Amino acid sequence: MPYLVAPEELSSFTAGEPSYRAEQLRDWLYRTPVLDVEQMTNLPASVRERIGPNLFPFAVEAEQVADSGRTRKWLFRAGDGVAIEAVLMGYPERATLCVSSQAGCALACTFCATGQFGFQRHLEAGEIVAQVAYARAFLRQVGMPNTPDRLTNLVFMGMGEPLANYRRVREALRRIIDIGGMSARAVTVSTVGVVPGMLALADEPWQVNLAVSLHAADDELRSRLVPLNRRYPLAEVERAAANYFAKKRRRVSIEWTMMAGVNDDLGQADKLAQIAQRLRAHVNLIPLNPTPMSSETASSPTAIRAFVDRLTSLGVKVTVRDTRGKDIDAACGQLAASRL
Repeated sequence: MPYLVAPEELSSFTAGEPSYRAEQLRDWLYRTPVLDVEQMTNLPASVRERIGPNLFPFAVEAEQVADSGRTRKWLFRAGDGVAIEAVLMGYPERATLCVSSQAGCALACTFCATGQFGFQRHLEAGEIVAQVAYARAFLRQVGMPNTPDRLTNLVFMGMGEPLANYRRVREALRRIIDIGGMSARAVTVSTVGVVPGMLALADEPWQVNLAVSLHAADDELRSRLVPLNRRYPLAEVERAAANYFAKKRRRVSIEWTMMAGVNDDLGQADKLAQIAQRLRAHVNLIPLNPTPMSSETASSPTAIRAFVDRLTSLGVKVTVRDTRGKDIDAACGQLAASRL
């Protein structure tokens, strides 16, 4: 399974061959990935045999399709049985992949399907990269309607907290950007507020985007929705986000899942606006995709519109995110949870 090997160590698959064979293999894995090892046509049969039939470190267990073929969700199953989810979303001008960084999640946010079935393990860097490679190969070889044939955007917003798996996520970023050639500015790393990881990411060389999932604008409510807030309260999270902006000069975005009667009142909007103004952040509102193990429901269109209007009136730039895959298990962790 070559994705579990560092790109610099691929010569283990090309022993006895000229040195350029390892470079060719690296290009197939990171630059022009394919769905089947037999499609690596310029590699000799002996190398392809060493790789074996398991090009990816997982098997596709389930695939769900929605939005007239423009949203595709995969449930990958790793060799040890853990589930890995990835969602590919197509638009006329872009193709965005949402990847997982952990199998499950230990942070137990009340409204998140992943947090509701607990933490299993960190994903290895190669398992993260392989999700990207699979989507890139799929777009190029199979394609989706009214969508580019290449991956344009990558978001670490799937199962798990990326910054709680910092070492492996960092290595995945290195391979995706430095080896795979993806623009760092097209990559977004999301966090619910792991402050040490936010500070470390600010010191990395890549100009990736940072998205901070707040979901509440005061410590009392946020601690109920996002238990990690008891360890890293809002003031610390905001300071870390301000530090990221100061070092990267990249606008931080604030993610806010809209839940009826929970965080969609105008009082929360007013408090959120103050944070966004201080950070000069863009706010992304996300209507909740309900999960079977949570009692929260999505805010009504009327409530969302009132929330948007209040933020806008206070000078905050805000977007209501297009909620894809409503007729499938589209929210992170939903498909895996349905299989448990």
